[in-house]
Amino acid sequence: MNRYLQSSIRSMVSGLIRLALGFHYARIERYHPERVPRRGPILLTSNHPNSVTDAYTIGYAVPRPVHFVGTVQLFRWKPLGWLLRQCGVIAVNRVQDDRRAMRSVLDTFEAVYRVLEAGDAVAIFPEGITHNDPQLKTVKTGAARMALELEHRHGGRLGLQIVPVGLTFTAKEQYRSDALVCFGEPIPVAPFLEGYEERQKDCIRNLNGRIEESIQRLMLHVPRLEEARVVEAVKRLYLERLRLGREVVQEPVTPRAEELLLTQAIARAVGRVFERDPGRAEKFVRRLDHYERWLKRLRLSEEALEREEGTVKLALRSAGLGAAAVLGLPVALYGGLHRLLPAAVVRWAVSRFADVQEHRPRSAMVAILAGVIVFPACYAGYLLLALSWMGWPAAIWYLLSLPVSGLIAHAYFREARRLFGGLRDAWVLLRARTARRRLS
Repeated sequence: MNRYLQSSIRSMVSGLIRLALGFHYARIERYHPERVPRRGPILLTSNHPNSVTDAYTIGYAVPRPVHFVGTVQLFRWKPLGWLLRQCGVIAVNRVQDDRRAMRSVLDTFEAVYRVLEAGDAVAIFPEGITHNDPQLKTVKTGAARMALELEHRHGGRLGLQIVPVGLTFTAKEQYRSDALVCFGEPIPVAPFLEGYEERQKDCIRNLNGRIEESIQRLMLHVPRLEEARVVEAVKRLYLERLRLGREVVQEPVTPRAEELLLTQAIARAVGRVFERDPGRAEKFVRRLDHYERWLKRLRLSEEALEREEGTVKLALRSAGLGAAAVLGLPVALYGGLHRLLPAAVVRWAVSRFADVQEHRPRSAMVAILAGVIVFPACYAGYLLLALSWMGWPAAIWYLLSLPVSGLIAHAYFREARRLFGGLRDAWVLLRARTARRRLS
């Protein structure tokens, strides 16, 4: 009965998380999900850019149930701790949690071993912290130590594999952004056991290095911060041309996976220029400063400058979009009015519990959790009001219309902002014929 209850709770929580992720993210893309073995023990190791949301996203993307290792801080509130245990989350005590209780780490290892020995999957974030930097932080040896010790106990016959994962978010603090989950080639643990009893530290270091290298290949890793701005600028200016040229990425991939692969290629090229020809890199930075100053002075978007059509076509295109905007306005207003209250409460929750500047990795988690509570509560209140006014049949149809019209309203007003920006860009380019020359 206990196992049935645990399975039911896990299925219910998993369904709620999938629903919440589906509303929060416009798209969650998987790149090479076939690399995740469908059977046998696996240890997933991932970068950690987005706090607890990373676990939600991996659980959503992996085509099999996954157990996660989470900080003991999450278990301090007993009801939440009970729920996490029912969902298969394993508590771990980190140095920053309680230095005096580090012996409990051995208990965590044993709990992970039991799951893997049963042929199940465990996910771990070997950086040990969540962060907002584009660089991969130092990968701690915990995952390698666990994997080697467990495989050694079974004489190298358990068949444990480590699956590296790279998480990339387009704008993790924004609603309806995109996420990409990249899976690397599985790493069999047994080959790293050679000489384990005599050279334990060397084996751990070799496997840990392989894990770190594999994760870096699956994400955008810019080793030097001074290169990050140049990589971002080159991406903004030339990404679409590289995408259309099909010279870097020739295999059919999803849009976000293609963007990541192209950005990785840009980062490698920028790194080579900074290393081999620093004078050329400095000249590019000066031209970039010149370009961005004029762009800011003219208050133009790069999108307008990159269009192949002329300014007259741009104006006509914007006018056509304006006509479509007028037709869609009633639905957008209907959905937008119903979103005002719950959206305001979610924004307050994010500003209160996850300041975007200081705790950006936590903002998506707070937004998702607040949205799961606030939007259903507000919609339930709207339903009660509708019941007292129009009765059951009409009230049910009214309730069903709320989430759909809310998503339409969000997309409508987002595109409306782009439309007004495009109209202004067309007006500036029609009046200031020297703008392109100044920016070249």
